[in-house]
Amino acid sequence: MNTELPADLLIQGATVMLPSGPTVTSVACRNGHIVAIGDEHFPAADTLDATGLHLLPGVVDSQVHFREPGMTHKETLEAGTRGAVLGGVTSIFEMPNTQPLTLSAEDIAAKQCIAAQQAWCNYAFYMGGSAANAEHLATLETLPGCSGVKVFMGSSFGDLLADDDAVLRRILQNGRRRVAVHAEDEARLRSRRHLAEEAGHVTAHPVWRDVDSALLATKRVVTLALEVSRPLHVLHVSTAEEMAFLQHHKALVSVEVLPQHLTLCAPECYERMGTLAQMNPPIREKRHQDALWKAIEVGVVDVVGSDHAPHTREEKKKAYPDSPSGMTGTQTLLPLMLDHVNARRLSLTRLVDLVCSGPARLFGMVGKGRIAVGYDADLTLVDMQARQAMDDRKLASKCGWSAYDGMVLQGWPVATVINGRIVMRDGEVLGRPAGQALQFLP
Repeated sequence: MNTELPADLLIQGATVMLPSGPTVTSVACRNGHIVAIGDEHFPAADTLDATGLHLLPGVVDSQVHFREPGMTHKETLEAGTRGAVLGGVTSIFEMPNTQPLTLSAEDIAAKQCIAAQQAWCNYAFYMGGSAANAEHLATLETLPGCSGVKVFMGSSFGDLLADDDAVLRRILQNGRRRVAVHAEDEARLRSRRHLAEEAGHVTAHPVWRDVDSALLATKRVVTLALEVSRPLHVLHVSTAEEMAFLQHHKALVSVEVLPQHLTLCAPECYERMGTLAQMNPPIREKRHQDALWKAIEVGVVDVVGSDHAPHTREEKKKAYPDSPSGMTGTQTLLPLMLDHVNARRLSLTRLVDLVCSGPARLFGMVGKGRIAVGYDADLTLVDMQARQAMDDRKLASKCGWSAYDGMVLQGWPVATVINGRIVMRDGEVLGRPAGQALQFLP
């Protein structure tokens, strides 16, 4: 790097979350990259005084459903990524259960075209893994801007549902990148749906989609992955029993948890929020939440993602169990987790690993995940002392609601820097959408 040229942006005085630990220092950015750390007099076109604040590597939300194409009444790539940057998120991985499903090179190219014009943050898209494209996945997973392969063992439809072991084995045998999996046993869910129908109330959601629905699927897919030596990423793990099993398979399997499961508990959330609290896998009882926090503490958990999956209020008002599962999350991911840091449930250093370094490391993101010279200038500036109530009126999501309206949280993002440019400051987005497709190691 030529350090004689002036920087585009110099951030001064922040406690910077460096690989070596938190340090009060300065960070200079030029042409989208970090060019100097520690020189507070580095010449720069723009200087940001961040005294008293913490500077994190850019936050990555590695599981979002932005619904475009096909369901833009719920969400769009523009609104979803605007919510991301308002929440301090600099990169997202978007899921394949859109309409049409993301199963081909043409499908992912169509999403890339939309994102290139409308995305506020950096982006990548999952390729759906199915019987229809299993033999082509080794090529499809290496397409530009593809974050990898996503498999739905349950809770999906059409060609995207892969609930048969023979199909799962074909998917896992084709390719080498880490495969992300929604692990619920579809056959068990179908056989138990009558429990939800007979109850007629969302409090039955974790009864219908019980522990074994998750555990059976997780054990099946891990066993298959071990047979073919394919790295696996188990999404939104929600049970104590899964964590007890997964801790013995960390050499090949990575683990995600969600803020929803770390923050909300059954049955209270269902009694208070009704179907707005409905998601898959479900919010469960406190013993499971305690087990998730323990798994974070001892290192079983690798990533925290949002599983942002919006539906309109009208859709959510359908009678249970015909009401759709899913809730917003990308804009609230970081504030919720910062509040947990302030409550001493985890350290800020651990959080950085879960939402910044961890996703970059697991998925081979080029230039992301750490504050170091030569890395991309994707940065998230947070005020750990700021206290304010979550306000649904400030959500960018088209659905306009969250599970946390009115909840007072301590710790908020105050600026989002993407490719060396400030795109959010003090709750306002700046400029125009200019996100870029993420790159991954081959």
